[in-house]
Amino acid sequence: MSTSVNTIEVTLENVEKSGFFCFMSKKKSPGYAQKLKWLKERFTEGLKIKMLQLPERGFIEYIPGEYAWRPVRAEGYMVIHCLWVVGKSRGKGFSRLLLDMCEQDARSAGMNGVVVVSSQGSWLLGKELFIDSGYTAVASAAPSFTLLVKKFKDAPDPTFSRDWNKVNKTDEKSMIIFRTNQCPYIEDVTRIFEDATIKRGVPSRVVSLNSAREVQELSPSAYGTFGVTVAGELFSYCYLTESQIDQKWMEFEKTGLK
Repeated sequence: MSTSVNTIEVTLENVEKSGFFCFMSKKKSPGYAQKLKWLKERFTEGLKIKMLQLPERGFIEYIPGEYAWRPVRAEGYMVIHCLWVVGKSRGKGFSRLLLDMCEQDARSAGMNGVVVVSSQGSWLLGKELFIDSGYTAVASAAPSFTLLVKKFKDAPDPTFSRDWNKVNKTDEKSMIIFRTNQCPYIEDVTRIFEDATIKRGVPSRVVSLNSAREVQELSPSAYGTFGVTVAGELFSYCYLTESQIDQKWMEFEKTGLK
């Protein structure tokens, strides 16, 4: 059961002071600066962030589907980028509270409903919260992604913007890092993967996805805003430690992809 809590809406006018939840203690870091700039360019597209007021810790970020930085076709829907409640704030109903705020904004805007990509892996919530809140799964993608929707009116289902099973593979023996500035952690994660290739003497290159359209057309997975491929196969879409990269690299070597 939720307890009473105040929320803050982050806007173009207050974002410099309020921050945006992530990296609040690292405001001088490159990742924070990149996300801040990214946000300032998105507010005019209808992006919203709602944060729980301290001492509670959590937030939700969402945007109209036409501008979503997820590889989905969801025109007329609101698309959730992130929903996190952490630490001692968990188990109090705050995730449902934040989700309600998103749904209320989508209803007020006359939208078809709300869309979210979930994953049983890292960096995205699992689908359980959304299923329990009346969402329906309409598509899935490897390795563990589910596209869910809660409709307010009769409208076409949202879809993933790519069929990754049909994406042409490559014999290029290199690591390609696809990245955006949507998440402040991506700068550090990119560096970790670049260091891993240097350690192994493997070539790498970074592909910057600089628009929602590029994310929808080029992302190597349903996560959208970050992804790593090796020889055209998805290696990871989220943070991995050096030891985790080592383990995964050995698995790839066994399959002959390296």
